[in-house]
Amino acid sequence: MDWRPSGHLLSTSDLVHAIFDVDSDAGKLLVKATMGEVELFAAPKSWNAILWLITNTLKADGAPIYSGSQLGELKSSLPIVWRAD
Repeated sequence: MDWRPSGHLLSTSDLVHAIFDVDSDAGKLLVKATMGEVELFAAPKSWNAILWLITNTLKADGAPIYSGSQLGELKSSLPIVWRAD
């Protein structure tokens, strides 16, 4: 269908790069998805890897700096369709 943007499936590695490295190819795709130029898809297990990375590396005084609800807001704000195939 001509009205839909082209779609791209992000691997877990691509998702990490998209979120944490805006200059990577995946990061550039994330920016394009924000503008509606492309559609991004990722597996829910890839989000679990992002959660692990954030909660285990971003800490203050040994505790994660983001709450579960903040991480949920982050997930819902990303222009990514989460689908298990």
